[in-house]
Amino acid sequence: MLELFLAELRRSWIQLLRYSTEAIAGIVITTVVFYGLFLSARYIAGPNLQFGDRLDAVVIGYVLWTLALFIMSDVAGNLQREAQTGTLEQLFLSPYSPPRLFLTRALASLTIQLTLIACILGVISLLTGTRLSFPPAVLPAFATVLLGAYGLAFAMGSLSLLLKQVQQLLGIFQFALLFLLAVPSETWSGPMRLLGLLLPMAPGAGLMRDVMARGVPLKADNFGLALLNGAIYFALGLTLFHLAERETKRRGKLAGY
Repeated sequence: MLELFLAELRRSWIQLLRYSTEAIAGIVITTVVFYGLFLSARYIAGPNLQFGDRLDAVVIGYVLWTLALFIMSDVAGNLQREAQTGTLEQLFLSPYSPPRLFLTRALASLTIQLTLIACILGVISLLTGTRLSFPPAVLPAFATVLLGAYGLAFAMGSLSLLLKQVQQLLGIFQFALLFLLAVPSETWSGPMRLLGLLLPMAPGAGLMRDVMARGVPLKADNFGLALLNGAIYFALGLTLFHLAERETKRRGKLAGY
């Protein structure tokens, strides 16, 4: 397993070096879009606008949304590209099971993506003046978000296996992701509070906003709910991927495009 991870990590690093222009363009575009929204909001509200910790919370949601998009496109996009190049069947014939193979590839790619996300977060912080804290408690909260993100990514990957072309679905789904990660569902009350706990990645994103932007310590009960949320969506995504793999093989469409 370690050998597979190191091989995929080397593959991701080589791709980053060979297509570094695309990575730099992604950082620039993502940062410019957020900064444009920031300037627009400040202009509309006038010179007396005081964001407080709300700006920090919005930055966290936006950066998490960017990371989730990377993860989605990494799993579903990889499956689609492998199908286009005709190498998808070779991957499914490898000694490793397809879910393990693509999960290891996604985790190896995550190490590269986190570097890009750190660059985006650093530039946004410089432009907007946000001051986020990074206590150790942010790591378990971040892990719950990753679980939910990979669960949704494998769910989209199952559609990619069956349909081959999912660009339009990914384009529509990214707006739903923005709602899940940018809206402060942790501030909801009553029935809406229950809905916020059921939405994928929302409890973990709320924990990260509390810890990084508001200075609230990590509570065991809130972390347990976020972990349960992430674990359920991760298990659901892997289950859908396994079912899609079996159905694709049954139809004989694994090698087709």
